[in-house]
Amino acid sequence: MKPVNVFIIDDDKLFVFLTKKTIGITKLDTRITEFGDGEAAINYLKEIAGNAELLPDIIFLDLSMPIMDGWEFLEEYGSLSPKLKKKIKLYIFSSSISPHDIEKAKNISVVTDFIIKPLLKEKFIEMVEN
Repeated sequence: MKPVNVFIIDDDKLFVFLTKKTIGITKLDTRITEFGDGEAAINYLKEIAGNAELLPDIIFLDLSMPIMDGWEFLEEYGSLSPKLKKKIKLYIFSSSISPHDIEKAKNISVVTDFIIKPLLKEKFIEMVEN
């Protein structure tokens, strides 16, 4: 099985560190790429859009970030998505439990699910297996 390619788009260093640790505990073969803001991630996705090998299998997206936040990222990603050479599962990770945010996210077609931080080991395994 080839490694699961995960993009973490979040400016919270602690969340990124803990998420990488959690993923490590699963012993699944993963390749993790980090971005501190949505703009850096969207620019990279545009560069690699035609290369299925480099594209992520899973994206973890935070909503609240500097430069380009998660909502702005989703807007850009929505128009980029049809050009990508593979189907990507995109999960919003947020510390927000705002019903408005959750509802808004679930109405965006490219969003697989809305998850309240932190990432649990079992949840990651479930994401990879489905």
